[in-house]
Order: sequence, then structure tokens, then C-alpha cells
Amino acid sequence: MTKADLVDKVTSLGDLTRRDGEIIVDTLFESVIGALKAGDKIEIRGFGSFRTRQRNSRIGRNPKTGEKVEVPAKRVPFFKPSKELRDSVNPDGVRHEAISS
Repeated sequence: MTKADLVDKVTSLGDLTRRDGEIIVDTLFESVIGALKAGDKIEIRGFGSFRTRQRNSRIGRNPKTGEKVEVPAKRVPFFKPSKELRDSVNPDGVRHEAISS
């Protein structure tokens, strides 16, 4: 699903113009991004939670040259789905496990 598909879905729910749907979707995304930039956690009951995690600096390798490269510390966004979302994606309660040969 793309952002345009999401806007179409929101627009079809009521008497909304395409522009109104775009404003709603953009406002939602901007709110999530703004909260994560501020270091806040967003929790949407029944869907999941968004937060940032700190990654420490490390030594990496350039895959083309094999040269060692210093990778700086950074914050990365992280999403954790709720139990309800996990159960709706896997309704039988079956967990996907790696098959070893």
C-alpha cells in the first residue's frame, strides 16, 4: 500500500475531498515523525508503538573495497506491533520458524 492508496482509503470513508484526505494522512505522519524527533514514544492501542533506539558507534567495512569505516552512533526509529496486530496477521497462532535442512 502506498501513501496515495492510504489517502484514497481515508477519502472514501466519508464526504472528504482528496485534499482533505492528504491533509489527514500528512498530519498523522508529521505527528509521528515530530514525536520521534523529540524522543517521545507513540503508542496506538491495538496497533503498536513507535520509539527510537540508540545504536552505538562501531567499525564497519566498505563492501566494495573491504576498507574499515567508522560508523557513528545514531538513533533509529523502531516499531513494535501490538499483540492484537500480531494475532490478526497470524490468526492460527502459528509462528514462522526457520526451516533447517
